[in-house]
Amino acid sequence: MFKGQDDNPKLKTVMDELGITPEYNPEAITSDTIVIHNPSFLKFNESLHTRFICNRLIAVAHENFLRPNGEESFDVSKCLSLISQNTLARQFFLAPVSGYNRGTVERWSKTSDVNWKIADFDWFNICDFEMCEPTSNPTDRRGRHSRAGFEKFPNNETMLLLFPQAADYCGMLGADSLIADSKHPKHWDLYKFQEVSVSSFLEKIDFFVYYTHPNLQESFGRVIAEAIAAGKVVITDSLTAQTFGSAVIASPPEDVDAIIHRFIGDPQAYQDHVRNAQAALERFSAEQFISTIENALNKPIEVEIDFM
Repeated sequence: MFKGQDDNPKLKTVMDELGITPEYNPEAITSDTIVIHNPSFLKFNESLHTRFICNRLIAVAHENFLRPNGEESFDVSKCLSLISQNTLARQFFLAPVSGYNRGTVERWSKTSDVNWKIADFDWFNICDFEMCEPTSNPTDRRGRHSRAGFEKFPNNETMLLLFPQAADYCGMLGADSLIADSKHPKHWDLYKFQEVSVSSFLEKIDFFVYYTHPNLQESFGRVIAEAIAAGKVVITDSLTAQTFGSAVIASPPEDVDAIIHRFIGDPQAYQDHVRNAQAALERFSAEQFISTIENALNKPIEVEIDFM
């Protein structure tokens, strides 16, 4: 799935500091607890050559198991079966990354005969960003960023509603698919994915307006946390907003203009909202993550061997 890509530079730095040497495609891995991230990485595989021996195996479900229309996002049963067939463990867990992600895992599990337990905690994204002060003079500068891909964007009609010509500025980072379409509106300031840094891009806007294709739903929404930390008011759809609660403004696209104009007319409300939103990100801190995972791993392991 990630063939040809280098190791994550931040992860590589940490492993170097800890003296950890990565081992690629080992024949076997043995540990008390083994964590496998995003089982969908096996969706193009027909076999798995590594064997796992552990008391507890946790598969972190970064990708939603179901799309908003109810279809599977990938062949979940195949991916989980490849793992379980190569594993000797007492317990098999699926760990969602958010409330919405958990809902897709639970709905999928009700129609599946794959016998994995769903963890009672979320393996959420750590959002330890430097917090920036919100502007005291918000203007109608709106934008968004994401990975490239048409599925990250709603239809053209909705995009024009969210990023109208009347706005002072409309910018998008990760807009490769829009750039490829020469018919995109000229008032859109478009950048390819990673063409500029996220921090420098976010300096151009006061409102982060984030909506996706109707058949794609973010499992967590890390870009939203980045925008909050950068001191921006975030406006998004109600499902994406579930992860962040009152830290974001949940709204249908047709109400976005009114929301932005209301904050522009009340700069203090803008600042208050951003500061409250930044405080709410504390529940995704590294300290909270460590506490959550430690509590989960310290629970006694049931003596239950399932070869599935």
